[in-house]
Amino acid sequence: MIAGPAGSGKSTLCDRLVTEAPEFSRVVTTTTRPPREGEVNGVHYHFFAPDEFERRVAAGEFLEWAQVHGNNRFRMYGTLRSSVLEPLAQGRSLVMSIDVQGVESIRRAARADERLQRALTTVFIRVDRDRLVARMRARATEGEEEIACRMKTAEAELREASKFDFIIESRTRDEDFHALEQIVAEARRRASCPQ
Repeated sequence: MIAGPAGSGKSTLCDRLVTEAPEFSRVVTTTTRPPREGEVNGVHYHFFAPDEFERRVAAGEFLEWAQVHGNNRFRMYGTLRSSVLEPLAQGRSLVMSIDVQGVESIRRAARADERLQRALTTVFIRVDRDRLVARMRARATEGEEEIACRMKTAEAELREASKFDFIIESRTRDEDFHALEQIVAEARRRASCPQ
């Protein structure tokens, strides 16, 4: 699982890992926000209407879910159990972009699921404030008010970095990806060592 504040590059890292290491599949998470230009349902996210999302929450279909960036019910994100547990049962390696709250929820779920616990490696992307703001502005998908809201969330998320297995000090896309490759190699080494 790769977490970090909005603008940290977690989605870019996930996409590149899947492209350059085909044994990895990306976990497609779910959201109630509208698709951004170029996003495809079932590829980038599962886009659900708020009522559908809430129905599935009530049915226990989510491994984790949260309301993000305020109390707007139209900004819910989550990970369907089936999007993680079915591929793991098939022996596939997964990567996912997730927020800090989601990581904690999946940690709790892993305590009750040995397969999930064995597969779980957490990576946090730490980015300095100026770089984060610049990246969000460069995306041009949020206005200044949304960026300010996301920065408040980012400050809280950055305080959680020490709870992760690995931390990437974000610099450039290539440097961040090289650090991720080293983490993947280390996680595989740890998994192959007898306990």
